[in-house]
Amino acid sequence: MSDYLKQLNQAQQTAVLHRDGPLLVVAGAGAGKTRTITYRILHLIENGVAPESILAITFTNKAAAEMRDRVRELLAPKHKNQVHGFKPATDNLPFLSTFHSLGVYILRQAGSAIGLAKHFSILDRNESLSKIKEAMKLAGVDEKQFEARKMLNGISRQKGNGLSYSQYASEAKEYYGKILASIWKNYEEILTKEQALDFDDLLLKTVQLLKNHPELRAQYQSRWQFIHIDEYQDTNQIQYELSELLVGPAKNICVVGDMDQSIYGWRGADFTNLLHFQRDYTEAKLVLLEENYRSTQTILSAANAVISKNKQRHDKTLFTKNKTGQKISLLASLDENAEAEFVANKTSQLMAEGVPASAMAVLYRANFQSRVLEEAFLRADVPYQVLGIRFFERKEIKDILAFIRIALNPNDLESLKRIINIPPRGIGKVTLAKILAGQTDSLPNKMQEKITNFHHLMSEIKTTVETKKCSEVIKFILERSSLDQELKTSGEEGTERLENIRELVTLATKYDERPIGEGVLDLVTEMSLTTDQDSLNEKKEGAKLMTVHAAKGLEFDYVFVVGLEQDLFPHSGFGEADRDQEEERRLFYVALTRAREKLFLSYAQTRMIYGNRQVNIPSEFIFDIDDSLLETETGLREQTIDF
Repeated sequence: MSDYLKQLNQAQQTAVLHRDGPLLVVAGAGAGKTRTITYRILHLIENGVAPESILAITFTNKAAAEMRDRVRELLAPKHKNQVHGFKPATDNLPFLSTFHSLGVYILRQAGSAIGLAKHFSILDRNESLSKIKEAMKLAGVDEKQFEARKMLNGISRQKGNGLSYSQYASEAKEYYGKILASIWKNYEEILTKEQALDFDDLLLKTVQLLKNHPELRAQYQSRWQFIHIDEYQDTNQIQYELSELLVGPAKNICVVGDMDQSIYGWRGADFTNLLHFQRDYTEAKLVLLEENYRSTQTILSAANAVISKNKQRHDKTLFTKNKTGQKISLLASLDENAEAEFVANKTSQLMAEGVPASAMAVLYRANFQSRVLEEAFLRADVPYQVLGIRFFERKEIKDILAFIRIALNPNDLESLKRIINIPPRGIGKVTLAKILAGQTDSLPNKMQEKITNFHHLMSEIKTTVETKKCSEVIKFILERSSLDQELKTSGEEGTERLENIRELVTLATKYDERPIGEGVLDLVTEMSLTTDQDSLNEKKEGAKLMTVHAAKGLEFDYVFVVGLEQDLFPHSGFGEADRDQEEERRLFYVALTRAREKLFLSYAQTRMIYGNRQVNIPSEFIFDIDDSLLETETGLREQTIDF
């Protein structure tokens, strides 16, 4: 047996040694899937397969770079005795990339077959949004009725489902569908004229090219005879189709994934692609990677118990040769402030015992939860880093602040520029320029009416500031501006933004006892000062605060999972249909399996939501974990409830 095979467990060896025909590797969390893929590539090359005939696709540039580095490291000894040494160039290595990079590569090479210039432009999100606005103007669609970002998201979702404009337009029957089709038509014409592709086109056009040109399809199938796809559970329809088109007659395709870690259904991922792989390739070999190299057995036992409740999954049970490990701590705090205080102080205590701050993470279900945690970490003087956008730096929080500022100070031009068209009210850059130049009288009557309404809103906000409590001011702005209705219909992103503004209302209740008018000014001041302090902390090495979604693919010695309350985690949504409960459970499974040494689970018996204190029941997920794996943790100001 080759030395490198001895470094693998039995299941990993089976996956690596399988050569011909389809292979499905179901890899549990921390089971060494990247190691298995890279060693499989090494084994193929060691046994005569040309590196350039191997293709490996993953989802992020970071993951692709990591895989590329590992493959280079494994192959380097094989090449070190060559006269010219090992060259890490494309012709020396398998083709390792993301789906989108692969699309760019194929289209640059062969896109002329569908009328695409070799040096086509690739639009980023903001550039695509600008083109959508142009397309809406050409279609006579008012941005006040149909937000440009929503239209772009709608087109993106359809492209992800594999539909072209012509296919979508032929099926569009309802009013919204016809509006979207009219915008898409213009958008497509603009992109064609400018020889540009958006991010979704990189896959859609590649699929169209390979579908409609069998000779090119055969060429790429012949070139890449061994195909590997990582995180297959996260593929959407167009990625699935591209994978199918690249597989040649020999069907040498290896897909690696884990149904239990499929958490991106809300953005188009279809986990059934993994679930149905054996249906698509009836002769496929199945290998389960169940040995975990990351976590203690206690953590894995809890994770297994939680995820076993899901029905749509491959049955597997993680185990480890690691130690049994410490029990999982469970904390029931009086409220969210006590919970955050406990986490910050426990982190400080662990640091004093020699645990690096960077080895600890605090995970939460919704972005708004970071606010109270950030405050607690600042008070405890514990270094931290928020992965994502800090609470006071979020767009929607700054928007609310701008409403207050312009209402109190009509000369605040930056605030005026920021929110005069939020939510969209049809006031564009040209109109804004005339307003700033004092030429409002030269505008059409309809536009003057819109501006008058805006000034009336500012006057109402000013009156509210002078007569109402601080939290009531924020509520008034949210509702009177119609921003709440706008966000409720903006999908996942809108829901998160609405949650963040509601958390701002909760923060504002701290100032409700102060004299009317002063509380709002104090809140605005605190927001500004905290932003400055946060920017200073950005450079610090600290504990990581992030959503569970952001934590996927990461691991830490100590993990705190907070806010384990029913309707928060699992999340019930705001004004939406209930979320996929199995996906919520998978999300909790991902949270548990980020921990190597120790897990802390916590919930707040009461939590302030939108300025009102709510009594909570613990998350159903907590009750899925056997009592023998748990120990109660004593909070700082109250005792926990024993289960």
